[in-house]
Amino acid sequence: MESGTGPTVLMLHGSGPGTTGSGAWATTARALGTSWRLVAPDQAGFGQTPLPAGSRGGLRLWTAQAAGLMDALGAERYAVVGHSMGGAVALALAAARPRQVTRVVAVSTMGAPGAPLSADLDAVWAAPAGRDGARDMLRRLVLDQALVTDAAVDARAAAMRTGEAAFASLFPAPRARWADDLTLSAATLGGIRAPVLLIHGAEDRLTPLRTAALPLLDHLADVRLHVLGRCGHVPAIEHPDEFRQLLSCFLDRDRGH
Repeated sequence: MESGTGPTVLMLHGSGPGTTGSGAWATTARALGTSWRLVAPDQAGFGQTPLPAGSRGGLRLWTAQAAGLMDALGAERYAVVGHSMGGAVALALAAARPRQVTRVVAVSTMGAPGAPLSADLDAVWAAPAGRDGARDMLRRLVLDQALVTDAAVDARAAAMRTGEAAFASLFPAPRARWADDLTLSAATLGGIRAPVLLIHGAEDRLTPLRTAALPLLDHLADVRLHVLGRCGHVPAIEHPDEFRQLLSCFLDRDRGH
């Protein structure tokens, strides 16, 4: 998904089965309008982007893919917004490309050193394709269960079935190793010079605030954390207006505002 003109913003989705770039970010992109050039790819193993032969994905692959995509698009400087797994990729990209990445917004992010695999993220990675698996996954993602509508379940179930074959190879049991793969070392985090905004739900069950976001405050040189009460793992869905305002205010600084 690509839209708008202006400063470039790369938007990286999370790791749940059935997730795609457009599925994760279309609503936010519409709310942000056309004053940024928004780029939301499917990362390898998701949506329309296949895994390279013999690969099981992982932080190194997804980071290299993101960097290569932006090089191919001719984006010399860009901000990165990442959700969950995508947040870890965003932080890794900022460490790898300090001259290109201007800002990072890491939402419900993974990446903190030593962060354990939560039982809920383990269950999401293991969710079977179909309506029952989709409903269970969505119930874990959000605090407000009224958001788990039949339409949302049907849409996610369809996306899960479409991506089932590729996703099956990404996070096989035992899954703690894949969570470990998505952590960054203290040295890597300490070397990030781009300003970082962390946005996290206080009731996040997949990447809990205590183990996922708070430890990053000890390692990042230029960081601020915004915690949303009454919010689970997807602030963009649970608090869309406030989420858009946070993004807009932080990203606007690339315009010199």
